[in-house]
Amino acid sequence: MSDYEEFVLPPECPVFEPSWEEFSNPMDYIAKIRPIAEKSGICKIRPPLDWQPPFAVEVDNFKFTPRIQRLNELEAQTRVKLNFLDQIAKFWELQGSTLKIPNVERKILDLYSLNRIVTEEGGYEGICRDRRWSRVAQRLGYPPGKGIGSLLRSHYERVIYPFDTFQSGASLVSNPKAPLDSEEKDREYKPHSIPLRQSVQPSKINSYGRRAKRLQTETEPTEADIAKNPELKKLQIYGAGPKMVGLGLVVKDRSNKRKDKDSLDCPPTLVVKEEVAEEAQPLTAAPDGAVKIKEERTSPESCTKMTMRLRKGAASAQFMDSYVCIICSRSDGDEKLVVCEGCDEGYHTYCLIPPLPDIPRGDWRCPKCVVEECKKPPEAFGFEQATREYTLQSFGEMADAFKSDYFNMPVHMVPTELVEKEFWRLVSSIEEDVTVEYGADIHSKEFGSGFPNKDGRRELSPEEEAYTRSGWNLNVMPVLDQSVLCHINADISGMKVPWLYVGMCFAAFCWHIEDHWSYSINYLHWGEPKTWYGVPSCAAEQLEAVMKKLTPELFECQPDLLHQLVTIMNPNILMCHGVPVVRTNQCAGEFVITFPRAYHSGFNQGYNFAEAVNFCTADWLPAGRHCIEHYRRLCRYCVFSHEELICKMAACSERLDLNLAAAVHKEMFIMVQEERRLRKALLDKGITEAEREAFELLPDDERQCDKCKTTCFLSALACYQCPEGLVCLYHIDDLCKCPPSKHYLRYRYTLDELPAMLHKLKLRAESFDTWASKVKLTLELEGKEKKTLAELKLLVSEAEEKKFPDNHLLHQLRDGVREAEKCVAEALQLVCSNQQPRDPPDVEEGATKPTVAEVRAFVEKMYSLPCSIGQVRDVEELLEQVEVFQVRTRLALRDLPPQCEELQQLLREAGRLAVELPEVARLQREARQTRWLDTVRSALASTTRITLSTMRCLL
Repeated sequence: MSDYEEFVLPPECPVFEPSWEEFSNPMDYIAKIRPIAEKSGICKIRPPLDWQPPFAVEVDNFKFTPRIQRLNELEAQTRVKLNFLDQIAKFWELQGSTLKIPNVERKILDLYSLNRIVTEEGGYEGICRDRRWSRVAQRLGYPPGKGIGSLLRSHYERVIYPFDTFQSGASLVSNPKAPLDSEEKDREYKPHSIPLRQSVQPSKINSYGRRAKRLQTETEPTEADIAKNPELKKLQIYGAGPKMVGLGLVVKDRSNKRKDKDSLDCPPTLVVKEEVAEEAQPLTAAPDGAVKIKEERTSPESCTKMTMRLRKGAASAQFMDSYVCIICSRSDGDEKLVVCEGCDEGYHTYCLIPPLPDIPRGDWRCPKCVVEECKKPPEAFGFEQATREYTLQSFGEMADAFKSDYFNMPVHMVPTELVEKEFWRLVSSIEEDVTVEYGADIHSKEFGSGFPNKDGRRELSPEEEAYTRSGWNLNVMPVLDQSVLCHINADISGMKVPWLYVGMCFAAFCWHIEDHWSYSINYLHWGEPKTWYGVPSCAAEQLEAVMKKLTPELFECQPDLLHQLVTIMNPNILMCHGVPVVRTNQCAGEFVITFPRAYHSGFNQGYNFAEAVNFCTADWLPAGRHCIEHYRRLCRYCVFSHEELICKMAACSERLDLNLAAAVHKEMFIMVQEERRLRKALLDKGITEAEREAFELLPDDERQCDKCKTTCFLSALACYQCPEGLVCLYHIDDLCKCPPSKHYLRYRYTLDELPAMLHKLKLRAESFDTWASKVKLTLELEGKEKKTLAELKLLVSEAEEKKFPDNHLLHQLRDGVREAEKCVAEALQLVCSNQQPRDPPDVEEGATKPTVAEVRAFVEKMYSLPCSIGQVRDVEELLEQVEVFQVRTRLALRDLPPQCEELQQLLREAGRLAVELPEVARLQREARQTRWLDTVRSALASTTRITLSTMRCLL
């Protein structure tokens, strides 16, 4: 494309690498990174290195039919240009001519930009009057001083001006223009409309060649018998829009001519051949019977062929006698009578306004039929399915062959930057038609997920079993407790049930936001990278405004165009208009998350396999409500009822995650207030009849508002006389023309039932605050007012049962319970040891006991606990026994000499105490001395002589 500028890479989106601990809970981690990632619209997450789920698809049985993508039809501005060219081509085709796009400065002329600039500069007449064609050339980017302005004027007069005149409602047939001496030949334009392109099936592989030219320099010729057609001998300028100069006409071989000359079913065709000659020559008959016209040419380029059909009216004079001119009602002058291919009415060329100078070549439409044809609405743009079914292997072979052939190098050696820049060049080109295939939106429930899944298809290995429970498994994530979608019973394909994507080089996904503005998560199982572009939610309306401003023609026909996933626009263009855009290359094994109402698009670098699903968290609920309001304005169908989802969560409030309950309470409060207002408006109109309706039991298509297509749940308005009609309460004036007395309200809940549901949500949402207040009070109590350990355990159990979020109070409570239980165990051990009979301390070896100081510290520790424990009194009694023992020991040791029996008694008591006593060592020493003295005294008092061995023992 002439005005294409090389693509400049947008900045990189946030990339996160969670630890195993962070990765263990996906919803908590996404909530943690949301404040950062949400500002970019998309983010990339690299799982821990050891997290590598096995690929679970049954490769041999996986077969799919991809969709076909023609790259330059995806880009919004390019599509506008192609649509404009289609309109002009249709206009000229209806008048028997083929559109040929001129070349200027060795590049095809951008007819759309030329037409737009002429309009902006004041129109054809104004530019001619002020002689501003050079300015038009300058605005189109052509160099000055080469007479380009005059050339553009001639092209405009020949190609666009008749079409613009017709569009303005003026005369529908333009006067012929003078021949144009151009250095560069024109190119035939091949329309890209959906009916035309679907009439030709793409080939299996050959259609995906390196280049496919939309602007054909040569077409297959067809031939016609022109020997008896006198008009061809007069031909000097041939073909409107634009007209071609110096065309040669080749007579068809008479042996191939149809036998019935009067037959009208197969109108003859003629081959128009352009030949290069040094100077113009008059029309002469060639030796081989061909009639040739030569024209002076300076361009060395190859010639262009053009195919046309002769009008039906040229078959015979007898045929023309059956027609009369509908303007003058005369049948004479049949040589000047032209028949419309549309209505089959006859017109004299000189009766038309302005008159035709000659009989048109090819199919001709009268002014009335041209108007009717051009009034037909344009075909809605979309992708068609390919005709071939692929396996993963056959698709991979095709994809790799395409990429290696296109870039002329092995697929793994093509830089991602080169692919990216080439992609944006191709989508901006009207000259090159590159076609690719994309296996998109493949249902995993039918074909099997890439993640291990307990679907009964096959037996899973232990490794696969572990991954079936992972929260990052896309079959599990939408139904986690913290996900809103787990409260929707239906398996919504693409939202609750993952979709699979098999990509190839250049296969693209267009700018879009997710259904109901939900989150999305995409995992690339294997293959070449997927390039993403993202826009944050705060710039969503800005992106929409820019695209509508730059391509208003597309949005006039399809206001919800961006919801159809068929339109892309260069991120550089968006950035030039102030839209913030980020990008990233998603490699195999990486996740990409898109946030609510974040526009995203992208393309595949090559053959790969990805899987994606939606999920909704508590913070999504306000966005979901705003999305329904947006859908209502666009009259867009909902995937599910937002009101039904809120009410369903409210009905099971006790099972909701606490944060989710708080968010649902806020949303339902807004919803109830709005419902009160809407029902009051019904009463004000005099509608008092009402019937309860279980909307959730009705199919969605039976409870959609006839006006805005919203799925009704809380209420709807119906009519007794028009039972098929139904509208939401926002469109009560659009139900029917029956009087309000015939209308009645269909409601799911009464206005008294809704506050009761709201109150239950409030209790659930406020249960944490109530619990937190109790915990704070419990932890602040002192002395005898402290709660018992059992009461603290009840508070912990309540938090766990009600799934309160992890918080400081809960940590503090758990720590207190843990310390109290430890103290209870130590106290019981201490007290039990004190009650058991023990041997005297001098007999025990290696026994360890706490010191008195340690026991006193232990008592102080028990008093500092956030709760009271009964064992503290038992330990205090132990300390009292120790104190009594110490007093008696001091008294016993005060007597000299101490009594041996008393010392032994004290030692026995010390053995029963589970405390290490410092007095025991002295008692043991004094007891040994007392025993020795008693033995010596006994020996000395004995009447028998002491033996030497006895003396030695005493010493």
